[in-house]
Amino acid sequence: MAGPNPRLSFLVFLFLCLAPVTFSVPSKSVEGPETFIVHVSKSEKPHSFASHRGWYSSILRSLSASSTHPSKILYTYERAVSGFSARLTASQVAELRLVPGILSVLPDRVRQIHTTRTPQFLGLTDTAGLWPNSDYAEDVIVGVLDTGIWPERPSFSDEGLSPVPSDWKGKCEISSDFPASSCNLKIIGARAYYKGYEASLGKSMNESVESKSPRDTEGHGTHTASTAAGSVVTNASFFEYARGEARGMAIKARIAAYKICWSLGCFDSDILAAMDEAVSDGVHIISLSVGASRAPQYDHDSIAIGAFGAAQHGVLVSCSAGNSGPDPYTAVNIAPWILTVGASTIDREFPADIILGDGRVFGGVSLYSGDSLGDSKLPLVYAGDCGNRYCHSGKLDSTKVAGKIVICDRGGNARVAKGSAVKLAGGVGMIMANTEESGEELIADSHLIPATMVGQIAAEKIRAYVKSDPSPTATIVFRGTVIGRSPSAPRVAAFSSRGPNHLTPEILKPDVIAPGVNILAGWTGLAGPTDLDIDPRRVDFNIISGTSMSCPHVSGLAGLLRKAYPQWSPAAIKSALMTTAYNLDNNGHNITDLASGDESTPFIHGSGHVDPNRALDPGLVYDITHSDYVAFLCAIGYDANRIAVFVRGPSTVDCGAHSLASPGDLNYPSFSVAFDSDKTVVKYNRVLTNVGDSVDAIYEVKVKPPPSVEISVSPSKLVFSQEKRTLSYETTFTSVAAQDKFGVISQEFGSIEWTDGAHRVRSPIAVRWQLNSAEAM
Repeated sequence: MAGPNPRLSFLVFLFLCLAPVTFSVPSKSVEGPETFIVHVSKSEKPHSFASHRGWYSSILRSLSASSTHPSKILYTYERAVSGFSARLTASQVAELRLVPGILSVLPDRVRQIHTTRTPQFLGLTDTAGLWPNSDYAEDVIVGVLDTGIWPERPSFSDEGLSPVPSDWKGKCEISSDFPASSCNLKIIGARAYYKGYEASLGKSMNESVESKSPRDTEGHGTHTASTAAGSVVTNASFFEYARGEARGMAIKARIAAYKICWSLGCFDSDILAAMDEAVSDGVHIISLSVGASRAPQYDHDSIAIGAFGAAQHGVLVSCSAGNSGPDPYTAVNIAPWILTVGASTIDREFPADIILGDGRVFGGVSLYSGDSLGDSKLPLVYAGDCGNRYCHSGKLDSTKVAGKIVICDRGGNARVAKGSAVKLAGGVGMIMANTEESGEELIADSHLIPATMVGQIAAEKIRAYVKSDPSPTATIVFRGTVIGRSPSAPRVAAFSSRGPNHLTPEILKPDVIAPGVNILAGWTGLAGPTDLDIDPRRVDFNIISGTSMSCPHVSGLAGLLRKAYPQWSPAAIKSALMTTAYNLDNNGHNITDLASGDESTPFIHGSGHVDPNRALDPGLVYDITHSDYVAFLCAIGYDANRIAVFVRGPSTVDCGAHSLASPGDLNYPSFSVAFDSDKTVVKYNRVLTNVGDSVDAIYEVKVKPPPSVEISVSPSKLVFSQEKRTLSYETTFTSVAAQDKFGVISQEFGSIEWTDGAHRVRSPIAVRWQLNSAEAM
């Protein structure tokens, strides 16, 4: 798992979205000047002034005590707002408020960088787009199935929320450590499911370590819940890192916490019970950051089965793709009725640089918050020369480590536990060195000793320095929080599980990517930020990474769309998020994969990175009904007996009459094509529904084919009307590849985009060439 918990063996694959935090600037004296922002009616400027700045300066000179406290304009504002800022005394402010044309005089506030920064990175604002047009998902209920919730965290304040929705049927389970006051207008439901877990144990759980109540003793559930629907929190941070105002993706949404995960994992019986209860209770979205190590067949996958029933009741299920990247075929929760989310970076870093004795500097990342190493350089050693390259506890030779900075290779044990092993052996610092598996992916951790993580390229150079220099030295310099375009963002996390889809090659997974690296959100009060027993620290917020963090981001966005369009099906919401996703980073280049440094592909990032404001107005959607999913099951070879588990009873489905011609004919918002030497032409059918403002919209297709594929779309123009809000088209994919593409790992990519000039409805195309079954034998 890419997150920090070494105890949980399951793939628990955030969030707090933010705006600037507000602080008052204390005055140095009762009448001393302070900075104020003055909003002015631009049209009120007298004609006698050539510029607004001249007018503002004249106003300031007219104020009393301007000679003893001369006011100086700091800034003038002309585009986003109109006005200026200046240093003013309290009496001057009082006068200024009486001047014609002055709209408002507000004290300046200290605004730090945003905590997780995700809302700004996603383009969410209070003035336009998805947030205001969905009323922040007021009364949408997000069911979070996870490790429970720590209700005292400020992220779960119910200030300003309306009464609990009248159709809510859930409840708050009360216990000695989870009193009735734990639930409020934000947390409207809380339950715990442990019968399957205890059955596996063969005894009752140890309640001195775990709680049978919904209280979160691990941290993961509090983090995901506050990510999806946390309330606004000012001055949120993790120690001195990522300070700002925190808010969940859907700040007015309600949270129903269903505790399904325990120290040994999350058991299917408990998961299904929670999903069943959540649908009955009346949730609109289920957020589930849990999965298997490998996706089982759909009819053997409890999450897929539960999600099928949830979708039938209009509940969208959002799941993490898993943390088993960068290997292919690792994505889980890949049923087509599930919204599957991979993880990516945002434009915020926590740099911690390594300075070698020869003067070279290598960039790393860290959330270490203790005393620094100082200016002097310390001896540097490689853990592989000191007993154990991965720095397992008790395996390091203290005579070689004491008083030194130790290079530990990534992998083999929990990242923060490596630093603990170094500390126990007498080491004073650690450099966590990426290997080929993790490439250039950097994850900031809250280390217990001065430590940083570097990418594979830097790691190799640092190890080489230790070997070549008879007295290698180094130090680590921690640089706090930095926001910018270097490195570019988003980039796909190396740990993010990816396709191709090993169950159904015709369905592209994951669906989208979203922020999942170094994400700040609420945390339990019982465990430290590293979740290690040796960590005595307690925090309100923690910064961790994983597809567990990206999933609730999308769950919250789905909740916003559910509020904006309550009549939309889960498939329509999913389509809107997929067809509006983007594939360029903030420097205008194609999104890259941190594992390899190369351009990412649809097998890695699906349709791309979510773009919430564009999803508010997708133009067209690919909708899918319950019967369509049943026809899909027929197309992948399921008979009535296997389908029965999904339709919850003896199946009377006649697959001969109702099956899709191909699994790829499911009305999915993306395209995945598998050629073999016997099948060089593939045809898929799709249906688009016009959900835009114009009922008479005309869309034309733009095709970007993979290099070795010819694509034809018929018709190439879709003319919608009041009578024809739904139209179909057929896409023919023809391989023109040389025969040597078959039998080797070969894949290419393209896209199909429908546009009416105002909307771009884009679907990625992923193509693979493979041996047919006979040749493979």
